[in-house]
Amino acid sequence: MIIIANSPLHQIEISMNNSVTLKDIAKALNLSISTISKSLNDSYEISIDTKQKVMEYAQKHHYSPNRLAKGLKEGKSRSIGVVVCSLDNNVIAQMLDGIDTVSSDNSYQIIIMQSKESEKQEAACIELLYSGGVDGILISPACETVDFSYLRSLQEAGLPIVLFDRLSDQINTHKVGADNFQGAYDATMHLIKSGYKNIAHLNTNTTLSIATERLNGYKQALKDSGIAYRSELLRSCDYSDTQKLNSDLEEAILYFMNLTDKPDAIFTATDQISTRCLTLLNKLGYHIPNDIALIGFTNTDLAEALSPALSTVHQPAFEMGQLAAKKLISLIERKDQHPEYETVMLETYIKARASTQSNH
Repeated sequence: MIIIANSPLHQIEISMNNSVTLKDIAKALNLSISTISKSLNDSYEISIDTKQKVMEYAQKHHYSPNRLAKGLKEGKSRSIGVVVCSLDNNVIAQMLDGIDTVSSDNSYQIIIMQSKESEKQEAACIELLYSGGVDGILISPACETVDFSYLRSLQEAGLPIVLFDRLSDQINTHKVGADNFQGAYDATMHLIKSGYKNIAHLNTNTTLSIATERLNGYKQALKDSGIAYRSELLRSCDYSDTQKLNSDLEEAILYFMNLTDKPDAIFTATDQISTRCLTLLNKLGYHIPNDIALIGFTNTDLAEALSPALSTVHQPAFEMGQLAAKKLISLIERKDQHPEYETVMLETYIKARASTQSNH
């Protein structure tokens, strides 16, 4: 079963503000969220005085979290929270399909929320899911997210968390992603072997591994081929909203094509950038691949039908979702009392089509 909670941020905030949150209690009592959570769950780790102080405050302010109410018997809701950047994304849709398959097979429902690449909205989604009593959270962090302390505090409070797709070293847990470095390396090498030498790269303005690994794979392929990296051939796009992304992309393409030593190919780093870049190049009157070749990360089923057919780096998105869900359910059900956290990188592969057909 899938529940999609697709509320705008202000609606999420309204629903959250109807009651006091764990964060509010922690701030008021000058205690950590972990201590508050353990107190409410009657943990042996917390002193009787602290528990009493927390319980009194919670009762006085009408705090009645589902997590406390369901702290009966099994103490599980058999629900998993999933936080993604956007539902309007082929790769994400395929990952969600994989997550749902494994969750359903194990009698869990999934509740899907989207951050819209906003760190603030992501925190609101997580708070809402946690307050709602999910047994664990699968998260692909927003591009804006730079601080993982809140996620870590929930993890310390006993909430199982697994990262997928977009990974970070700031939290120690299971992580499942694609081999972004190798995928970018292979895409750049495909262009080089097809005769292209001045290869531009379009990426996102985020510090998440998904961007840095793809940039590093691109640079390594150039280096291994004896081609100097040119900083003017790298441009980053704002991912915060569609309109800004489109304007950044158009500006980047015009910038590239007005360079004295302009690129003869572009390698794009994400699903949205890849398909929109093809559309914009056609709109601006450039012939692909004669004027400029194009390859990018995208799992769109329409790649073959685009004009021209788009060469792509394909990610095993469904399998990524499956494995991430398996890892989370394993933590929820405590199949391993002392888990050794793993970072698993699944292989990508190149689908070469007309957009990189050599004209050299």
